[in-house]
Amino acid sequence: MQQNYDLIVFDWDGTLMDSAGAIVASIQGACQDLDLEVPSELACRHIIGLGLTEAIAHLLPTLTADDYPKLVDRYRHHFLGQDENIPLFDGAERIVRDLHQAGFTLGVATGKSRRGLDRVLEHTGLGVYFHATRCADECFSKPHPEMLEQLMEELGATRERTLMIGDTSHDLQMAQNAGVASLAVSYGAHPRNELLTHAPLACLDEIGELEQWLLTNA
Repeated sequence: MQQNYDLIVFDWDGTLMDSAGAIVASIQGACQDLDLEVPSELACRHIIGLGLTEAIAHLLPTLTADDYPKLVDRYRHHFLGQDENIPLFDGAERIVRDLHQAGFTLGVATGKSRRGLDRVLEHTGLGVYFHATRCADECFSKPHPEMLEQLMEELGATRERTLMIGDTSHDLQMAQNAGVASLAVSYGAHPRNELLTHAPLACLDEIGELEQWLLTNA
């Protein structure tokens, strides 16, 4: 079967790993530790996918930049205490493995730090399947297109034959800004109605639907 894409780029949290709830709890726990106003679950879910600095600026606009490191430290304390126990979505490993074996070039574009992504790539065993990855602490944060632009340049892919898969509006906006197609999944952080405003090729409600879509259309 002829492939429609050469490069498929995945977001990580909320797309391959069922980590949205842990991220929300870690943000709220960090704010409680520092006696800051605790943001709602909806507000926390909205910033998933952004780099930590950008996420803090959105959630706590009155917090001074001097206090950012304290909040980041407490967030990492909460999150890193559980990250090895956060599961991949059921079927995620199979999807990535099968795409790799079918000859697709695979990438990751994530709001995680390089340290954080390397940790999960190692303990999930998925690192062997990805040809290149980009993180929020080495590129402009989503929705800036730099992550995708760098991945395409490094891997020799064109915009027309690149597909971005993500669970947040930030992922889909990044794809639009980079001029590449996007595929939305609504089982992660952002609701379906918000994802659909960014014109993805499809919006899939379950990871099994993602697997079938890729099998048929990628």
